[in-house]
Amino acid sequence: MTTTLGTTTLGVCNLCEAICGVELTIEPGPTGDRVTGIRGNDADPLSRGHICPKGVALADIHADPDRLRTPIKKVDGEWVETTWDDALDLVADNIAKAINTHGKDALGVYLGNPNAHSLGAATHGVRLVKAFRTRNRFSASSVDQIPHQFVASEMFGHQLMIPITDIDRTSYFLVLGANPMASNGSLMTVPDFPQRLRELKRRGGKMVVLDPRRTETAKVADEHLFVRPGTDAVVLLAMIHVLFADGLTRPAAYVDDVERVRELVADFTPEHAESVSGVSAADIRRITHEYAGADGAAAYGRIGLSTQGFGSVCQWALNCLNILSGNLDREGGMLFPEPAVDFVKRGLVGRGHYDKYRSRVRNAPEYGGELPVSVFAEEIETPGEGQIRAVLTIAGNPVLSTPDGRRLGEAFDKLDFMAAVDIYLNETTRHADVILPPTTALERDHYDLVFHALAIRNTARFSSAVFAKPDDARHDWEIFRDLTLRLERRRSDRGPLKARLLRRARVSTSPTAQLAALLRTGRQVSLRRLRAHPEGVDLGPLRPSLPAGLKTRDGRVGLVPDLLVGDLDRVRRWLDERPDDALVLIGRRHKQDNNSWFHNSTRLTRGKPRHQLLMHPGDLESRGITDGSLVDVASRVGSVRVEVAATDDIMRGVVSLPHGYGHQQDGTRLRQASKVPGVSINDLTDPELLDLSGNAALSGVAVTVAAAGE
Repeated sequence: MTTTLGTTTLGVCNLCEAICGVELTIEPGPTGDRVTGIRGNDADPLSRGHICPKGVALADIHADPDRLRTPIKKVDGEWVETTWDDALDLVADNIAKAINTHGKDALGVYLGNPNAHSLGAATHGVRLVKAFRTRNRFSASSVDQIPHQFVASEMFGHQLMIPITDIDRTSYFLVLGANPMASNGSLMTVPDFPQRLRELKRRGGKMVVLDPRRTETAKVADEHLFVRPGTDAVVLLAMIHVLFADGLTRPAAYVDDVERVRELVADFTPEHAESVSGVSAADIRRITHEYAGADGAAAYGRIGLSTQGFGSVCQWALNCLNILSGNLDREGGMLFPEPAVDFVKRGLVGRGHYDKYRSRVRNAPEYGGELPVSVFAEEIETPGEGQIRAVLTIAGNPVLSTPDGRRLGEAFDKLDFMAAVDIYLNETTRHADVILPPTTALERDHYDLVFHALAIRNTARFSSAVFAKPDDARHDWEIFRDLTLRLERRRSDRGPLKARLLRRARVSTSPTAQLAALLRTGRQVSLRRLRAHPEGVDLGPLRPSLPAGLKTRDGRVGLVPDLLVGDLDRVRRWLDERPDDALVLIGRRHKQDNNSWFHNSTRLTRGKPRHQLLMHPGDLESRGITDGSLVDVASRVGSVRVEVAATDDIMRGVVSLPHGYGHQQDGTRLRQASKVPGVSINDLTDPELLDLSGNAALSGVAVTVAAAGE
């Protein structure tokens, strides 16, 4: 049971990667208990009382009248409520029909970001998807972090060996393409980043930010330098060049191919980087010396680096910078967490694999058993063997969050069948035939299997459900269980009996019971202890763990994986061919937003509008455009009309739209979100633009901007 003191219950906000501990005030209401207050939990060893606007609005999702609470299906084009048995049978019947008639690849599956924030999705959702045995698996990962995983598997031997900034002890924090003041960290679980930054500065440390926009993080940095989108790799390679040229390298004894890296970066001089990036050669040299000379330094790059054409080269170069300067596996540098449930050490998740098979139409390589989501639409549209004929989306909204989302929505309408596991009738699920709504975060137990493994401190926290599940509701894991068992009975290729029996046993065991077993065998902390301490248990700071912790075949770090360094030639060709005068588009995120699905909260959408296209005053003037006017923004794939806002917080030649907007679509049930102005940036992003890893290049898309109607 949840620990309760009067009307106060301890819980967790799992809406973003910060996983902040919270105190919730519960009071009786006319239709049952309700949350009347949420504040940060000062006793939480990781979040330390921090909470952001999203956390305060956590109860809005639970109470949202637009949230689906019972299954719905389309009958003659109209949505009607139905029973769970009817809805689950409809989904199982139609998915099985597609697979039995056309083969297992006739099913396409898409997993959205919230799956990473659900214990039940981790324990049961993954098993459901694997049971389908389809190659047409897609997720939000390929518009996000695949370069991190790809590079980690190539350099450290496991896709989840992602180095984490030791922010509480570092003295120099170099940030590229990341905005932790808004995100609370990403692939770096760092709640209370503002206070941690203040502590860094009080101990004499420094934060330097390179970004095309003067972000919320850049505004509080000691120094901010504008960098042209897509050229971060060149700046990083130039910094590595300086490390070698000025004798600043000090790699560990377990690092190989150091001299080969020197050869590879020989032509990436600071002067060359200045000519393409806008960062001066003098600044590149100075920052490199500051970084290399600091008593513990960390170079961190996130979404702005991952979602560009050279995302993998950027992450490789960041790792090389940290390794060659001696800052990997060093206190105050970059370290690897040791979570209570350690996926890497225990082999619970595969090392990661690349190019085991390719997409049918474009011949794009898979990563980790998933195809790039950028090929999703064409795999539905193009006839032939392996064509996707049925789709299941799970907690995702790819129409708003993936490249050329408008085309993907149109492709969904061509399917024989579509189902969704989701709590909203949104821009994607409106195309479905059946929607299965799970309970929300406040109605289910929670433990962060993913984000404890990416955190800046080793902690563990289990949160019991705040509210009991209604009698007529289903947890996500129960939906996954019931679909798994129903589909098994209907498929003609049921698979070996032993595998079926094992799968049945696993999906019939609750997530909390599975967690208890994982914790017990992990031997750091038990579920019983976590229940006794719902504020969380501190397991200590990050600590050095290499080379023993490496998962490479030889127990060493090789700096020049063939796949990664082979992509440097593509970087060079792009530098020779790119137009110098093109406007390029970047995205942005706000602290009050949560991708595409939190705009139905009134309290988070009040105030000053945040949807405008940001553009430098000089770029507006040269085009005869007035600040605040409507403009038409066009790319190769489409166009949108939106208000423009002049700001010198963005560098010349760059424009910015926020991610997750564009809710003005027919057929949804999002009363508040539909009133929020804005357009979808992914009506402009181009599915043809991919990184080596298959990740979408959302940043740096060439666009034109003109006064509306011209």
